[in-house]
Amino acid sequence: MNIIDKTLFAIQKINPNLNVTIGGENNSTLEELTIIFENGNAIPKADIKAQFPIVELDMAMEDLRAKRNKLLADTDYLALSDNTMSDEMKAYRQALRDITEGLTTKDEVEAVVFPTKP
Repeated sequence: MNIIDKTLFAIQKINPNLNVTIGGENNSTLEELTIIFENGNAIPKADIKAQFPIVELDMAMEDLRAKRNKLLADTDYLALSDNTMSDEMKAYRQALRDITEGLTTKDEVEAVVFPTKP
């Protein structure tokens, strides 16, 4: 995620109704960005930066859920009423559903190991 997107998401976390324009390069730092707040509702850059870990966790969780949902969708046909799902497949699908439980940091999300499909 580039700094402009991260900054925009952080501002939305603080005030989702605030309209802003962000100028700068994708490889800039927060301090180098120009942020124009409508109606004079400026947010200090320190407050924006404080939201970065939350934004990074949210984005990592979104990616993890997308991968997990794909793996679940790949086995959904086994859950139809005309199939008998093995205990191993039930355990695999439950492990996929539980994979996001208790994750509180981006590093924890990135360290997730997906279960092996039986």
